[in-house]
Amino acid sequence: MNAIVRLGLLASTAALLAACSSAPTTTIITAPTTVRPEPGLQANYNQGAIFQSANSRQLFEERVARHIGDLLTITISENLNAANKVNTASERNGSLTLNGSGTLPVIPGFLRSFLSSGAATASGDNKFTGTGQANNTNTFTGAITVTVTDVLSNGNLQVGGEKQIGIGGHVNTLRLTGVVNPTDIAAGNTIASTKVGDARIEQLGVGTIADANTMGWMQRLFQSVSPF
Repeated sequence: MNAIVRLGLLASTAALLAACSSAPTTTIITAPTTVRPEPGLQANYNQGAIFQSANSRQLFEERVARHIGDLLTITISENLNAANKVNTASERNGSLTLNGSGTLPVIPGFLRSFLSSGAATASGDNKFTGTGQANNTNTFTGAITVTVTDVLSNGNLQVGGEKQIGIGGHVNTLRLTGVVNPTDIAAGNTIASTKVGDARIEQLGVGTIADANTMGWMQRLFQSVSPF
């Protein structure tokens, strides 16, 4: 019976450690990444054989995203460069000189004879110099096709999309949400990511490669409590 209990405790401990071995995955995406268009409630009347108001287009206008559920291709080309340099210098000098003669009967011993000798001098010097420099460069390129999830009152399009690619047990996920001005949509129903407002772009990986780049739970524990 005791052996069974110990075996159960060992299995529970192993399961707990396995659950703690992977760091929790956080996301910056809060808006929906897809939506399905709902049929509009319109009166059933005859619009004729040629003209249909729901699908009307100008004669020379290219079909681009404008309704909920339409697709739009976003070309991701993000470059972020940041640099910071700090130089600090501080210096402080101080001196003190006492001149006098006679005796100091109130102060006994060696201190009395020292101060009664006629002169006392003290000086101090403090200097600090610090230099710091940081450079950060990030480049993100790619493409993703998103879905129009909402049409705002001013005509702008709320878009969102997700793309997953699995290779050899590793799943790479690309997500994007934002707001698009329909007038910025270029030929081919595409738009650059630099023209997407409130853009949220993230790339996450799950699998053996991501596990290899994740610190173990014991290392995270010691790092969280280490004062160094």
